[in-house]
Amino acid sequence: MSLKKLLNFDIFKKEPAEKNSTALTYNDLINAESVYGRTLFGPIPTGHQREFFKYKDNVWIWYENWLDEAGLMQCTTIRYEVRPDGVFKKVSGGERKKIQGDELKNFVTAAKTYFDLVKEKLYS
Repeated sequence: MSLKKLLNFDIFKKEPAEKNSTALTYNDLINAESVYGRTLFGPIPTGHQREFFKYKDNVWIWYENWLDEAGLMQCTTIRYEVRPDGVFKKVSGGERKKIQGDELKNFVTAAKTYFDLVKEKLYS
């Protein structure tokens, strides 16, 4: 599959939810979508919290926290930025790096699956 086809940015555009009598906030929608997003990567280990959601038009967030063996809270936040020249990953506030190869394919697959799942379960 070509990179151009792989980065078909139409899949990253979220249609706004229809207005109804119960107004939901943007955070409400993110939380509701994340319920499905966190399931995309297999079982969540006991004691872990995981979130995966589309935050803005071009930004996705993966977040996971857990207690380590010493009982200290550990966490990882990965921010993915989708741009016309590729997808960039920033891990826990570190340096932004362009993702490629299997990592890029896995991200695009996760994004497509996320949209299919939330559309089916939440917005249909």
